[in-house]
Amino acid sequence: QSQLHPNCSALGPNPHNDSNSSTWCSWAPFDGDNYKELFGALDNAFLVAYAIGMFISGIFGERLPLRYYLAGGMVLSGLFTALFGLGYFWDIHVLWYFIIVQVCNGLVQTTGWPAVVACVGNWFGKGKRGLIMGIWNSHTSVGNILGSLIAGAWVSSAWGLSFIVPGIIIAAVGIICFFFLVEYPEDVGCSPPLHHDAGGVTSNDKDPEAVTSNEGPLSISGQSSTDRSDSPKEPVEEPEAISFLGALQIPGVVEFSLCLLFAKLVSYTFLYWLPLYIVNVAHFSAKEAGDLSTLFDVGGILGGIFAGLISDYTGGRATTCCVMLVIAAPMLFLYNHVGQNGIGTSIAMLIICGALVNGPYALITTAVSADLGTHESLKGNAKALSTVTAIIDGTGSIGAALGPLLAGLISPTGWNNVFYMLIAADVLACLLLTRVVVKEVRGWCGCIARKRGYVRT
Repeated sequence: QSQLHPNCSALGPNPHNDSNSSTWCSWAPFDGDNYKELFGALDNAFLVAYAIGMFISGIFGERLPLRYYLAGGMVLSGLFTALFGLGYFWDIHVLWYFIIVQVCNGLVQTTGWPAVVACVGNWFGKGKRGLIMGIWNSHTSVGNILGSLIAGAWVSSAWGLSFIVPGIIIAAVGIICFFFLVEYPEDVGCSPPLHHDAGGVTSNDKDPEAVTSNEGPLSISGQSSTDRSDSPKEPVEEPEAISFLGALQIPGVVEFSLCLLFAKLVSYTFLYWLPLYIVNVAHFSAKEAGDLSTLFDVGGILGGIFAGLISDYTGGRATTCCVMLVIAAPMLFLYNHVGQNGIGTSIAMLIICGALVNGPYALITTAVSADLGTHESLKGNAKALSTVTAIIDGTGSIGAALGPLLAGLISPTGWNNVFYMLIAADVLACLLLTRVVVKEVRGWCGCIARKRGYVRT
């Protein structure tokens, strides 16, 4: 933002102007006083399209080959990302061009998350899912870090390359996925994992034939590896994909979806506004602010892994999220008041806030989504992973769209008010998990009581 709206920065001759001036002015139409509103419109064009498309994307993800679906979405994402950057080289100054490209980009990027969570969920059962997916989910923060660094390399010279180069990268990786992605363990002779057992207690993923279900014979995801490998994965022989309303009826989907709405609101507000906050409050350059803001994602990597590990050990996904959200609220307050009192303090607070904010977000969008997409109530039907993931992440994406928009509206009144809004959203996210947390705590108490009774007898 700060590079598309400087007042005639001395960045060298304007490549789109034949004048002899040694400076070139900001990029119209983003050079007016309303530039924050225009950038907010671009952000929300992408995020609203992403949120709307996500609810539809999961339905297609259950019914189409994931390899084709994911690879096609990645190639199209690369195309539209590059088209945004080509506006620089084509000398386009029409706002609607950039908005339309953002909308298209938001729609095609919805193919990604439901597809990748479904693929990973097909490979790993519930036992170590939190830790495995916590480590795997670090790719989102790594991508944010690499994106900031790659974009920062050209942001002050030829900002169009900040979009074109990432677009080429994602398209190339999409082609690699098309040729090498394996959707199911059975496709390469591996045994499918157990997603749950009859008692709701974590099972041994490595011995799927050693566990039976009291609910009757398990269907595709719970049967033996011999039966699964002998039965062709023809669409007509697979269980019918779950409907949108059917997915909403799975216990916990609504609560975790609404919790993610507010958790993602906080996370995406940081993602979009943190560099500008650092520039305005700490008075770093745009390049330094971009580099410093990546520490928030470094904290996100640590928080996601930590949340997954703790939730595996305790069996309490909701309780883990709730505790981290409770601690995050005062940490956000502290970062706003003391986070800019020196580079060391800023680095430490960014990592801590990133861990506490992105930890629950990462856990809900990965392990929790996979747990609910393979819930006992589905009786082994694996055709719900993509739809459940899309509902949860789609609801969260509504918050991702609202957060930057609210920050843009509130920031003129002071950054303190922006942080009060983030703290309020964090508290609401925690409160929405109250029912699930109570259920988990009662389960722990019942388990302890049974163990004590067993010892006494």
